[in-house]
Amino acid sequence: MLILGSSVVMSLFMFICGLVSFVGRRKHLLSTLLSLEYIMLGVFWLFSVAVVNLGGDSYFILFFLTLAACEGALGLALLVSVVRTHGSDNFSSFSVLQC
Repeated sequence: MLILGSSVVMSLFMFICGLVSFVGRRKHLLSTLLSLEYIMLGVFWLFSVAVVNLGGDSYFILFFLTLAACEGALGLALLVSVVRTHGSDNFSSFSVLQC
């Protein structure tokens, strides 16, 4: 029971740290994408602990992991596109009026 509680607390701590990093540091697109991946890792860990302790199937965990990997690939493609068009990933270099 102690291992379950510490795993839940650790995954929630990871989620909160990722959320603080996502909200607090919005200078570069890469740091924003990394904090989103850290949030997804915390949620994945929480789901895996919950599913294992409830005795459910692991297909939902694999589906969630697949969606997280697709989100990461989409974020990297967006980062490459932004760097090619704007020259850097600084949010201050983006303009709302520019296409």
